[in-house]
Amino acid sequence: MKYCLFFLLSFTLLPFILAAPKQYSIQEFLETISYEGASFSPDKKKILLSSDISGIFNAYSLQIADKKMQALTDSQESVHALTYFPQDERILYSSDQGGNERNHIYVRELDGAVKDLTPKEGLKAHFFGWAHDEKSFFVISNERDPRFFDIYEYKTKNYERTLFFQNDQGHTLQGISRDKKYLALGKVHTNDSSDIYLHELKTGKTTQINPQEKNDVVYRVATFAPDGKSLYYITDKDFEFTYLKRFDIGTGKSELIYQSNWGVQYAHFSRRGTYLIIQMNNDARSELIILDQKDKRPLSLPEIPNASIHSLSISNDESMICFYATNGEMPSDLFVYNLKQRKISKLTSSLSSTMKSDDLVSGEVVRFSSYDGLEVPGILYKPHQASPENKCPALVWVHGGPGGQSRIGYSALIQYLTNHGYVIYAINNRGSSGYGKTFYQLDDRKHGDADLKDCLASKKMLIDTGYVNKDQIGIIGGSYGGYMVLAALAFTPEEFEVGVDIFGVANWVRTLNSIPTWWEAFRKALEKELGEFDDTEYLTKISPLFHAEKIRKPLMVLQGANDPRVLQIESDEIVAAVKKNKVPVEYIVFADEGHGFRKKKNREEGYEAILLFLDKYLRK
Repeated sequence: MKYCLFFLLSFTLLPFILAAPKQYSIQEFLETISYEGASFSPDKKKILLSSDISGIFNAYSLQIADKKMQALTDSQESVHALTYFPQDERILYSSDQGGNERNHIYVRELDGAVKDLTPKEGLKAHFFGWAHDEKSFFVISNERDPRFFDIYEYKTKNYERTLFFQNDQGHTLQGISRDKKYLALGKVHTNDSSDIYLHELKTGKTTQINPQEKNDVVYRVATFAPDGKSLYYITDKDFEFTYLKRFDIGTGKSELIYQSNWGVQYAHFSRRGTYLIIQMNNDARSELIILDQKDKRPLSLPEIPNASIHSLSISNDESMICFYATNGEMPSDLFVYNLKQRKISKLTSSLSSTMKSDDLVSGEVVRFSSYDGLEVPGILYKPHQASPENKCPALVWVHGGPGGQSRIGYSALIQYLTNHGYVIYAINNRGSSGYGKTFYQLDDRKHGDADLKDCLASKKMLIDTGYVNKDQIGIIGGSYGGYMVLAALAFTPEEFEVGVDIFGVANWVRTLNSIPTWWEAFRKALEKELGEFDDTEYLTKISPLFHAEKIRKPLMVLQGANDPRVLQIESDEIVAAVKKNKVPVEYIVFADEGHGFRKKKNREEGYEAILLFLDKYLRK
């Protein structure tokens, strides 16, 4: 294996040699543990979460006092822990089959017995929250009509269920008031235009509560007020970024609650209503703001330097908070904060004990001027061994979407590649979320064109750093990012030296006409973003499969066989087409994965293969 370090160095470069990081194997990287979810037990002594410590995500209870974990499930399918029951330690969790995204909701009884609460084959279900009296909980499911989700109410005691709301109009379900008088509904027209409705459950009356707009405006529900008399919602009306407002149900008037120069992502209340939790997207970093409703002032939390904080949960008695914090060199770890004692504790240590965080790299937000002068942001990961004297290969990393965003946070694959001497630039090209609605709309029906030109323009920024080899720049991405990889190789065949496509779209004609049934409510949004589903001429024009004869650079493709979004045939066909060009192509299909690789054994195989591919064809 070649390395980015030169072996013949002058004495003046000796300090650089000593500063070089230890390089870790993929096995060591994947010894790092992933955690997600957090629910306090009724006695607040434990937290329910999911972890892949066994190689696949399962549910665990974590003792706050001694940090010991107990496995609650032993599944061969990924388990996503949802919540403890309010009065005992039964749990609810979600799981699909091999990554097919048809999640069911399960209950684990106190004796360990498991029951599927949504047993009908082929449905998709989500937990929708507890009733405030804790005597029931809500689940949404598309079992009645595969296109739309209805709400079912389950009794906490015996799981007897009733149909709470039948969704015949294709609304998005966005909230239930604590007194069960009102249901908040949404209607998505496009990614830039949506409405919100108040549905009175007793009378069946549904009222649109936002004004009719001449221009595209986003309205979406955040939460009901604890007293049920008002509805908090998020909008970008007359402003670049989303902000939080409150609608008074009695008077019909709205007032501003929170606004800044970055976008509000969500908001919700603690159980007793003492705190309003707001999550902001602050320049690709998650930022939490907790407003005390007595004086409307932000609650002071312990500072974790350079961290992106997310997934906050507050105990029912509002005495304790838990949340995750991460940055580029620190995987997401769980913290708990005692509000009365003002004491914070770190409950997990995700990073492998064989690794040092000093050998890893924190991402830095870097902007550049694109082909038309537009300022484009991204997150730059510079290997410790990179320098003007020791130029390294680089990869432009494109996120999923369209409309996604690369965020400050830990990625095992990015850190693995950076640790082995690859500069990574996670570009947030035009059309990415988080930078205002104007920026977000700039790639509508311009995919494979304006967004791709941003990726090409980022090469100059990388070269101008002084530590990137101008002849060794490739492109990598998953889902929409995988499409961008294929588009780059097909539409600009000489610009990137290699491409790594992770379950990317090759044929928009097929993909748009085979979207999962439960995406029906978002059909118009997809058409505005990508093109009319029946506009075969345009979709063929932007689909790399129909231009595959132009691909001349080495290509690697990774795919999940159970992917419901990008079907395996997409990757099968692009691989077959490119092979006809006598171009090096490597292809890996995981039989037990979907749109994203959850199992450690598969990530180990896939990530190691990516590095070997890059070392062979990009590092040269």
